[in-house]
Amino acid sequence: RRSRRRKSIAIAYESGQGDGAEQGMPETQRPRWEPRDWRQQLERIREMRRNRDAPVDEMGVEKCYDSSAPPQVMRYQVLLSLMLSSQTKDQVTSAAMLRLRQHGLTVDSILQMDDATLGQIIYPVGFWRNKVKYIKQTTAILKQKYGGDIPRTVEELVQLPGVGPKMAHLAMNIAWDSVSGIAVDTHVHRITNRLKWMKKETRYPEETRVALEDWLPRDLWRELNWLLVGFGQQTCLPVNPRCNECLNQDICPAAKR
Repeated sequence: RRSRRRKSIAIAYESGQGDGAEQGMPETQRPRWEPRDWRQQLERIREMRRNRDAPVDEMGVEKCYDSSAPPQVMRYQVLLSLMLSSQTKDQVTSAAMLRLRQHGLTVDSILQMDDATLGQIIYPVGFWRNKVKYIKQTTAILKQKYGGDIPRTVEELVQLPGVGPKMAHLAMNIAWDSVSGIAVDTHVHRITNRLKWMKKETRYPEETRVALEDWLPRDLWRELNWLLVGFGQQTCLPVNPRCNECLNQDICPAAKR
């Protein structure tokens, strides 16, 4: 009798069935919440992104900096491209970065450049006047406090003028090759809500990031932004998503069938 009882408890534990508290399961070993069909949805999105032909693949931040520049300059260019990319299409950001690099894109060159010239170079990126101010302020801080390099932590990065959490996590990823969190922009926020990858709908990207990091395996954090941004640019559009072209149309809660 005892052995049968032990066996039944072991089976319930291994299969994740039943209430962990009733079975004496420690809090940390209880199965985590996961959204329905998420692995299958993820694999199908990977398949749709296989050609790597979205704007983010050709003109995204990872394509904007000079990979032959000294590491410190390269990291600065990554941060600047992220600052320019906010509420701006990849094509516009890429063109602005190319013009900046033609003028010599370093901490010192930006500090020596007057605001009017900087504005002319980065126009027509979104909110370009504000970005001129933020770029100048941030660059001065980098020169004075970090010896011309960029900070190595998210906490310090988000203290810089014009740098938000998404930019900070992407900077950690691209510039420092460190996965500090999931970079959630408008595409990631929209698509994960459509797929119901959160227990309840989130209103802001930071809410989405926290909710995703609570259950999504850490080894997928680096990939998610690139994957979903391209998917959002080509298929899961903000308005009139192309559900009829999507491989997930049969398992997406938001699909217009």
